[in-house]
This record gives sequence, structure tokens and C-alpha cells, in this order.
Amino acid sequence: MKLKDRADPHVSTAGGRPGGLRRPSWARLDQKISPYLYVLPFFVLFAIFGLYPLGYTVWISLTDQSPMSPETSFVGAENFTRLLEDSRFWNSVGNTIGMFIVATIPQLMMALILANWLNRRLRGIGFFRMAIAIPIVTSTAVVALVFGMFFARDYGLANGILEMFGMERIDWRASRWTSWMSIASMVDWRWTGYNALIYLAAMQAISRDMYEAAELDGASRMRQFWQITVPLLKPTIIFTVTISTIYGLQLFTEPLMFTSGSGALSGGSTGQFQTITMYLVQVMRTYHQWGYAGAIALVLFLLIVVMSAINFLLVRRISSDR
Repeated sequence: MKLKDRADPHVSTAGGRPGGLRRPSWARLDQKISPYLYVLPFFVLFAIFGLYPLGYTVWISLTDQSPMSPETSFVGAENFTRLLEDSRFWNSVGNTIGMFIVATIPQLMMALILANWLNRRLRGIGFFRMAIAIPIVTSTAVVALVFGMFFARDYGLANGILEMFGMERIDWRASRWTSWMSIASMVDWRWTGYNALIYLAAMQAISRDMYEAAELDGASRMRQFWQITVPLLKPTIIFTVTISTIYGLQLFTEPLMFTSGSGALSGGSTGQFQTITMYLVQVMRTYHQWGYAGAIALVLFLLIVVMSAINFLLVRRISSDR
């Protein structure tokens, strides 16, 4: 056989592929389309449960829609203008931000300290790691009911403890600061363990060699914590701060269950612990002003975005300074 009659395996004879092999057209199509099909369910669900509600909220905030009126009129920015002059709305904003600060800062600090303690090699540490997950699986309504009885004025355990030390009883629901502290204690009890588990998982990913090298250099446990653990946990801290911000500014169940009766959405006799979401639901369900409630929802959305961005920048700046 002559050399020119031999088939060169490196010469393309069909479709430009070696050896005359041709990839089926459906295989090429699968490579191009299948990645989009895999992520399509997420975008479909996001469009249905995310984009559509947001778009509908924008539209309804520009109208005077109400179930009590058969006609809906376009009012433009009238709802937002009214919102700027609404003292009850700004009272709810102050309550929400105040309770968020009182609850979130101690919560994340306690979670960080607790996670650092759980990261040590101690006897029975597995039991304590499981125990801090108990508040997470507890119903929020049950937690609010239990703490509501704990802070009851006449028969609550908190006032009983105060009387043991010769102090007077406190009406925890009567004033702004006492109600804030009571509601913040519910939030901290429920979510401190959750954040501690997140911090613990991140701590266990840090190489032990770094701590051993620091010990050889004479660094104390406290210095190791601030110079090694905290800087390496910066992405995790930013995540927990962001999640806590989103949850804290949407606080609803705890303050709602803190009181009882038909006026629970009012957040006390003077609105001393009424949050933005409580006021939103009150406007929508009690006053039947859906367009105005839509404007409140949009302002709340923007407030969450702004506060999350501020917290992100603060945490990153603090971590960089260290």
C-alpha cells in the first residue's frame, strides 16, 4: 500500500474533526442550552415570588387602591408625600432602628464569644454545640408568649427577681426603653445560637498551625482572637450583619406577641414599640389603605438596602483597621 493511500488520523474528513468523527448536532446543542435549563427554575421562581411582588408594590404605591372602594385612581407620589408628614410612620421607624441596634450588636458579640468558646477542645463540647441550636427550632410565637409572661407586670419572673433584690416592679410594656429591652431579649435568645453556629463553622476552617505559631511567639488567647480569628472571619461577620439587618428591620412577630388584644398592631398605648411592619399591616388591614401600605413597603425596602450597605462598609472598615 502506498503512503498516500493511508488514512492520516490527524486529517479531518468530516465536520473538521480528526479521524472522520463528527460530534452529533444534539450534543453541541446540549452543551449550549443545558446550563441555562439548570438555572432556569431559580429565575422562574424569583420572577414569580420576587420581581412580580416588587413590581406590583411599586404600581400599587402610586394609586389609592382600597378594598372599600370599587375604583382605583392613579395618585402618583401623593402616598410618599403623605408618608413624609406621617408622625406615626416616623415613630415606627425610630422604634425599629432602636430595637435593631439594641438587639443586634449584643447578639453578634455574644455569638462571636460563644463560638470562640465552643471552638475549644473541651470535654462534652459536642453537647453544648447541639444545645445552642434549640432556640432555632423553637417557634417564634412560642418564644414571644413565654417572654411575654416572663416580663408580665404583676406575675412575671423578671419582676419577681427584682423584688428579691429589694427593687420595685417594672411595667415592661409601658415605656419605650423597657419594651425595647424586653423585645431585644427575645430576639437575642432566639438568634444568638444561630449566628454562633455560623461563626463556629468558619472558625473550624482556620488552620490550627496559625494558632500554634502564635502561641510559640507568646501571643495570648485574647490576642489570637483579635489578631487571627476576627480578621479571618470578616466575610462571615459581614454575612451575619447583613442577615441580621434584614431580619431586624422587618421585626414583627416578637413585638406583636409582646402585647395582646385587638390593638396589638398599635404597639402599645402610645406606639412605644410599634415597628414599621406592624404599622404597614395596620394600615393595610385596619385602615384598608393598600396604596399607602405599598408606599410604606417600598420605603422599608429602601431602608433595608441603605442600612445593609452602611453596615457592610462599617464592618469592612473596622476589620481593615484591625
